[in-house]
Amino acid sequence: MRLQSGDPAPWFTLPSTDNPSYAFHSVAGRYILICFLGSAARPEAQAALAAATARRDLFDDDRACFFGISVDPADRERLAPILPGIRFLFDLDGRVCREYGVVHRDPAQPGAAERLVPCWLLLDPMMRVIETRPINEAEAMLDRLAALPPVFDHAGTDIPPPVLVLPRVFEPGLCRALIAHYEAQGGAPSGFMREVNGKTVGVFDAALKRRADCTIADESLRVAARTAILRRVVPELLKVHHFKATRMERYIVACYDSADLGHFGAHRDNTTSGTAHRRFAVTINLNAEEFEGGELRFPEYGKRSWRAPTGGAVVFSCSLLHQALPVTAGRRYAFLPFLYDDAAAAIREANNAKLGDGVGAYRAAPAKAG
Repeated sequence: MRLQSGDPAPWFTLPSTDNPSYAFHSVAGRYILICFLGSAARPEAQAALAAATARRDLFDDDRACFFGISVDPADRERLAPILPGIRFLFDLDGRVCREYGVVHRDPAQPGAAERLVPCWLLLDPMMRVIETRPINEAEAMLDRLAALPPVFDHAGTDIPPPVLVLPRVFEPGLCRALIAHYEAQGGAPSGFMREVNGKTVGVFDAALKRRADCTIADESLRVAARTAILRRVVPELLKVHHFKATRMERYIVACYDSADLGHFGAHRDNTTSGTAHRRFAVTINLNAEEFEGGELRFPEYGKRSWRAPTGGAVVFSCSLLHQALPVTAGRRYAFLPFLYDDAAAAIREANNAKLGDGVGAYRAAPAKAG
């Protein structure tokens, strides 16, 4: 295998037994055991699967999960998930296996056919390699997984996520005005973007996200919000991340309501063609004293959660896996823009051809001075 201990595992999307586009990057935050099976018809693959299912108590989707990756179309009929924890993915063209170095040609025989070497790969919650082993060493790999420390202590030290927590971004009066705008206009159910057949489309899934949004139509509120972010967020981004934001996407107030346990499950904000331009997400709480729950969590970096005070912001890279935990009492109001720059604006405009119906096209006007 090309990957070695400490290397980041490449992200990919493959069909699973019940999902035509299973996004592998979404499972970060737990130990991940992968078995590159080749074909489940082969004796060594059958032995590996028998060993894993015999110890299926290791795979609960909380501490750890298991993925069997097959290149054999017939395995679609042979293999079935055992939930929670055990799933199968189908790499029928071998693309992922090649990327991981499981399929290769012998350099000493350039004309020889490609050869798949079945093996195990164990990843940490940050999707970095812990260990690799041949497929016939199933028990040793399962023993290694069982002996690993709790997920939040996998590195032997705390790993804080690279987030900024900035108090005093919005003044109290602006927070109240934004909430009043939401309550006067009302919110509509909020979906999220997904890539379907090469197009970015909006979808709704209450199991993943329960939130209502209101677009801010009042120009004075938009100017006040933009000015505050320009004065108080943009300089910190430049100082900490050497990134100068020149563009802002979305002027919305979002509401997570405890009446339906408002939440947004683990996701990344820039994984489709229509969202690839997003660089940093900003979450500004408008009424932090009036709700319970609703914290931000970054599963790749442990179980600690983050909650900005009223008017304060949590700012983080759109590439980070994150979730908004359920609101258990009251209603959480938040202002939720994305920041990017002129180079990303060009990417956004270039991706117009990859937007599905209902996803508005973008034209990159020149950035305003200041």
